[in-house]
Amino acid sequence: MSSSAPAAPRQRTAPVLTAFRIIAVIEAATWVGLLIGMFFKYVVVGDEIGVKIFGPLHGVAFIVYVVVAAAAWYRLRWGLWTGLLALAASVPPLGTVVFERVAGARGLLDARAGEERAAPVGG
Repeated sequence: MSSSAPAAPRQRTAPVLTAFRIIAVIEAATWVGLLIGMFFKYVVVGDEIGVKIFGPLHGVAFIVYVVVAAAAWYRLRWGLWTGLLALAASVPPLGTVVFERVAGARGLLDARAGEERAAPVGG
């Protein structure tokens, strides 16, 4: 029974990690859609349909990303700068995907590493 105890935090963290990775891509995709919509609205034809579609979608994706990033910050025990950078990544286009890739490469999106960061020094 004691062997399941260490797995429990990972099981609770896994959905947050999955949600973070998915919403990072969705937020970036809606950003691109909104930028394309604005290009067509202001440069090509003056039609607002792209902005009307992608504006609200991006707004929702942005809010969900911020909530999920805050949850990941807490669950993965990121430091202050990593957490703030995750939140700031939602501002520039494609920033969420860049952050997700860099954080993944540095091991910041690993449930096991989050547990190690949470463990007190000395055991």
